[in-house]
Amino acid sequence: MRAALAAVILSLAAPVAAGDFVLDLPIGCDLGETCHIQHFVDRDPGKGAMDFRCGHMTYDGHKGTDFALATLADMRRGVDILTAAPGVVTAQRDGMPDMAFDDGNAAQVEGRECGNGVVIEHEGGWETQYCHMKSGSIAVSEGDRLSAGAVLGQVGLSGKTTFPHLHLSVRREAAVIDPFDVDPAGNCGYNPLSIWRETPPYRAGGLIGAGFADGVPTYDAIRDGSVPETDLTRDSAVLVLFGFAYGGREGDEMRLILTGPEGEILSHAERLDRAQAQFFRAAGKRRPAAGWPAGPYEGLVILLRDDVELDRKPIRIRVD
Repeated sequence: MRAALAAVILSLAAPVAAGDFVLDLPIGCDLGETCHIQHFVDRDPGKGAMDFRCGHMTYDGHKGTDFALATLADMRRGVDILTAAPGVVTAQRDGMPDMAFDDGNAAQVEGRECGNGVVIEHEGGWETQYCHMKSGSIAVSEGDRLSAGAVLGQVGLSGKTTFPHLHLSVRREAAVIDPFDVDPAGNCGYNPLSIWRETPPYRAGGLIGAGFADGVPTYDAIRDGSVPETDLTRDSAVLVLFGFAYGGREGDEMRLILTGPEGEILSHAERLDRAQAQFFRAAGKRRPAAGWPAGPYEGLVILLRDDVELDRKPIRIRVD
């Protein structure tokens, strides 16, 4: 029902000339390095989900663009949310706690799914909304007139979310607009009518991070960004390489390759048995009888789909 309603709103929106309204990136991170786009607007007219490229990077009824941070540690350090275009603040809410949504706190979130947020009205009937902001971070008030790039607050974990991100909604005359293709009859990304000043690249999944550890880390520690940066030595009992990724589809493969001073130590590959919005894989080796040879070690994590490489991340350490 929500997807159908979103599709109806999109279909009723008149085509918009790309030059009428321009958006700047609304988050102070390095897209593709320290943050990524986890979800786009759902354009499927039924119960399914489809992004503007007819891909899977969305979910049923999603009405915005999700700019996700790599870890909760990044959120704690602070990442600014920025005004995407000049306008006037018409609403804001602060004070909701930063906590991952689950059944236990659903009642606290009901009716306030956006969490802490800001709404800005722009000329020409346009409106942007910024959701899931960090508690206590909002730096603007209703009636404030802002220029593009003004700091609104910081990325948080408030409202209905399980990972730290900015959900940006764009509307015109109350109709949901996909900023990557404002044409409601867009043809799977073919000549899309983007309203971004510099359109972020479309990625159908990728790697969030990679690392070494002296044991298999927990998923909670990886998502938190709290896997210890262990000083591996020749006597370390285990050497583990792990990769953290997003946008996984059934059949995707993650390869983990570890080489040391004397050549390849391990090469491990696993395929996903189901779609996963975020996931990690790890592989390791126990210490050789003579200890780890001193020198440089390189880990390489590769994500593949249909045997085509989507992304790779190398990482290096030295054992002394």
